[in-house]
Amino acid sequence: MTKKELAQAVAGKTDLSASAAEEVLNTAFDAISASLAKGEDVKIAGFGNFETRERAARTGRNPQTGEEIQIAASTSVGFKAAAQLKRAVNG
Repeated sequence: MTKKELAQAVAGKTDLSASAAEEVLNTAFDAISASLAKGEDVKIAGFGNFETRERAARTGRNPQTGEEIQIAASTSVGFKAAAQLKRAVNG
């Protein structure tokens, strides 16, 4: 499902137009992104938790040349599904 399809699904179950539903989704995604950028976890009851995870710097290897390269430390986003979502997916 794409963001546009998700907006259409929301619009179909509410009194919002498809463009208004897409604007609401964009606002929600922006709020989630901003919270994660500040290092805050985002917990959505019945859906799941988004959290940031730190990756340490490490030495890797270029697969084409075999040369060692330094991979910088980074922050990634993790998601853990809530039990209710897991049940819905597993039937």
